[in-house]
Parts: sequence; C-alpha cells; structure tokens
Amino acid sequence: MVSSLNIIHVERVTPSNSDSSESLTLPLTFFDLLCFKIPPVERLIFFRLTEATRSFFDSVIVPNLKTSLSSSLSHYLPLAGQLVWKPLDPKPSIVYAPTDAVSFTVAESKAEFSRLTGKEPFFATELHPLVPRLQNSDVSASVMSFQVTLFPNQGFCIGVTAHHAILDGKTTTSFLKSWSHICKHQESSLPHDLIPFYDRAVIKSPQNGDIKVLNSWQTLVKTFTGGKEPENPKSLKLRPSPVISPEAVRYTLELTPEDIQTLRERLKRESSSSSSLSKKLRLSTFVITYSYALTCLIRARGGDPNRPVGFVFGADCRKIVVPPIPSSYFGNCAIVNSRIPLTADTFTGEEGFLASTRLVSELVEELDESVVWKIPDFVEFFRSIPQGTQVISATGSTRFGVYGLDFGWGRPEKVMVVSIDQGEAISLAESRDGNGGVEVGFSLQKHEMDALSDLLHNGLKH
Repeated sequence: MVSSLNIIHVERVTPSNSDSSESLTLPLTFFDLLCFKIPPVERLIFFRLTEATRSFFDSVIVPNLKTSLSSSLSHYLPLAGQLVWKPLDPKPSIVYAPTDAVSFTVAESKAEFSRLTGKEPFFATELHPLVPRLQNSDVSASVMSFQVTLFPNQGFCIGVTAHHAILDGKTTTSFLKSWSHICKHQESSLPHDLIPFYDRAVIKSPQNGDIKVLNSWQTLVKTFTGGKEPENPKSLKLRPSPVISPEAVRYTLELTPEDIQTLRERLKRESSSSSSLSKKLRLSTFVITYSYALTCLIRARGGDPNRPVGFVFGADCRKIVVPPIPSSYFGNCAIVNSRIPLTADTFTGEEGFLASTRLVSELVEELDESVVWKIPDFVEFFRSIPQGTQVISATGSTRFGVYGLDFGWGRPEKVMVVSIDQGEAISLAESRDGNGGVEVGFSLQKHEMDALSDLLHNGLKH
C-alpha cells in the first residue's frame, strides 16, 4: 500500500532561551514511576482551514508553530530534555541541557480531512502516519515529539506524542494551552495559571514508595519474560507498540447534554425500583458516560456470560491530597482505579447499565487521600487478571478543555487520542461546541464496532 504521507522535513526545535547555560534535573516521583512502563500517549488535533495551501503552510503556519513552540519550551524546559537513569542513581530523572531539543516533523497528507474528522467510522490505521515517533533507547528516552501535517486546501493537524512517565494528561494539555496562547497572541509570557510548578517537595509519597514501585515494575517485566532476568534492569527502551489490525475502526460518539440527562433519568428510575442498591448513586457526567460506554462495549463483545471482564480509569490527585497540590504542578499526579475481575453477565443483564454505574460510582466515592498513597503491587495486580479478560480503560477528561486550543486559526475541528488503538480503551473529551456534551472515542474491530454503534444509539432512545 502506498503511503498517503510525504515527510517534508524533520527539524529540532530548541527552547528560545537555549543559548543560556541553564540546565535542569528533575527526579521522577512516586506518581511518575506508577506510569514508568505505560506506552506513550498519542494525540492529534485537527484544524479546518481551506486557505491552507502548501505556500501558506510553509510561509505562515509552520514558522508560527515553530517559533511559538520554541518560546513555550522555555517555560517547559523538561519537555526538551531526556529521561535518563544514571548508573549510581536509584531511579530515573529528567535531565535538560542547553543543547537539547524536541523533534518537529513537517509533513503533507493526501488523506481526506473530512473523513478523519467526520462522524462516520473509518479505519484506525489511517491516523497512524500523522503521529510522531518518540525516540528511545536503553540509555535515554525523549519526553515529547511533534508533527504538523498539511491537508492541502482542507486544513492541518498537530500530532503530539508524550512519554507517560514524565507527564499526565493535565500537564500535557497545560503545555498545549501555553503553546496555543503564545502562537495566537504572539507573545512569550504566559498567564499565571499556565506557568508550570516544578517543586517536587509537594509530593508526599510513602516511605521508599518510589523504589517499591520500581521494584514491582522490574519483577513484572521478569514475569512477562518467563522468569528471565533483564539484560539491563535500567533500560529505558519502551516496548514496541502492538501491530494494529487493518480491520480496526475508529468512531466518536457525541453525547449531548440531553442524552446525558436521558441516561441520568433512566438510572434514577431503575435505581428506585432496584432491590440491589443500598447506596445513592453519584450521577456525575463522568460516571454516567463511562458506565454507559463500559456496558455497551462488554455487550458488543458478546460471548460467554461468565467470561472475565474489568475496567480501569485514572483520577487526578491534585485536589484530593492535603494540602492540595498546585493545579499547575508539572508531572504525573494521578492514580489508577480498577475493578478486576468481574464477569460479563454483570453488565449484560437487564440491570447491566445500573450495575456498571454502581461500580464506577463506588470507586469515585472512595477517592480520598488514603487511596492516593497506596503503593500498588503491579505484579499481584496483573497476576490477578485471568487470561483473556476484557479490560476497558479510559483516557482523557472532559475537564481538559482541548477544544479551546486556538493557535490563531480557530478552534480544533477534532481532537483524538490515537493511542487507544493499542488496547481496549476509550477516550473522553468535552464536546466541541462547549454546550456540556461529551465526545467518547472508540477503536474496535469492524464487526464489534457495528454491534457497539447499534447498542450506543438504541440505548439513548429509552
């Protein structure tokens, strides 16, 4: 198959203050190490711009994006650095030196912009050429990489790949907001709420928590390799991304505020007549949306009602701990919540949606400081997952405000998390029109997507 992408050039973009002698070292924290071996997060931000000719792209769009990226990186120096693990250090650190830079790829695509940003399903592999690769080896790994791709006379997209051990979704979107602010307003200063907070002293991790988490990851890697000791226990090389089936399909469900209220009222009716509910449900937009997607995904798979299933989602901890961690804290500050294993019949029965909502609601209600500082045992966690379990995770948030990313050419036409293709995951974002709705991204085999689409839309008719 001939690629629809033409790489124009690949450059290195340095922070605008890179001529100074400033260097920086940030050790990974307890929260960072929880994500140490998790694959990078890949995002695409599409902008519709019919005047985007190749000439306009080369002379206006790319230079503006590069200059503002350089200026933004001067506020976020660690993003231009490298993840390293020095021989005598107990854990990895982010190290920035004045010669460091990020990779910035400029490309042109023959793909149809409207299809990739439209409402109809399309093959997931069509997005992959638009995603920049993250350089990594045994001794170092890049933190972030960027790609801007032109769709002539249709628009362009910005691809961002971020190392999950360095930053969570909130920090990533804070950086993107900083970049878009500087690009749109042509100024190098940032609003106070976008200036990153780097002081690691605010992270009060359990005693030796970071080392225990690292040891747990090391043991887990050994478990995956049949008990074989790793050749380099301090290797920073990321596991290769799984090969995505050519039959995998992407689809975005757009839930309006009216849809969410319909589901909320349905849950109120069902819970009032259910004998299995003792606690009041937390019917937030997240709980309703995630529970609905979860229920429909498990039903779409079908199969043995006793087959093992489960779910996982992250929660920002900045406001949960006492004292609270600043909203602009740079790095990971989230924990993972899960219910594994369960059985499919929990979700496929008549009260499946209600049961799903109860499980998600309970997990959200349990979030407090005692949960935040629990040291997870990854080995036991993964060992407890029966082979073949359908584990559905969620990435993104309706609170990130990704559709407010205006670089000077208007709001995004579409924002997608491409990395959900690598597992059974959904992505969440606020609706583009800002009316309180939600976008839910799915990636499934085509036959499952057909079944899922029917379930999603039929469930909104009740």
